[in-house]
Amino acid sequence: MNSDFRKVALVAAALGLLLSLFLALRPGDDENAAPTTAAATTTAPATTEAEPPTTTTEPPATTTPKPPDAVTIRIAVPSDTALTIRRYSVKKGRQVAIIVRTELTDHVHLHGYDLTADVGPGKPATIRFTATAPGRFELELEDRGLAIAELDVRP
Repeated sequence: MNSDFRKVALVAAALGLLLSLFLALRPGDDENAAPTTAAATTTAPATTEAEPPTTTTEPPATTTPKPPDAVTIRIAVPSDTALTIRRYSVKKGRQVAIIVRTELTDHVHLHGYDLTADVGPGKPATIRFTATAPGRFELELEDRGLAIAELDVRP
């Protein structure tokens, strides 16, 4: 075989290979392109042009995040007032609901926030607020002067 013929054949083969790679790898027109991996053919669902593409939209950046769920504190005060004072802790900024049940008729008072609610037999007291002030606050049956809990609001 002639060496000039070999050179021409080698150049023609290289050009053919380059042209094939260009056609196979060029961007765009992916609808008719064959899958490039076996995983794509086994896991990707078939789509047709009639189906609209599925997209998920993120909420706009100006949307405020959902506030955290309210912290609910349930306290049962026995009639004989033999009570162990428990300490509860919440993070500043959280919504708080304190529910007190007792057979005693009194007023539940959350010091520091100066919130009160009536309590009695079959009528639980509910105090709802946002924990905006950090510190330790006493919860008591006001008329009896009986401390029933402490609330720590931490920064």
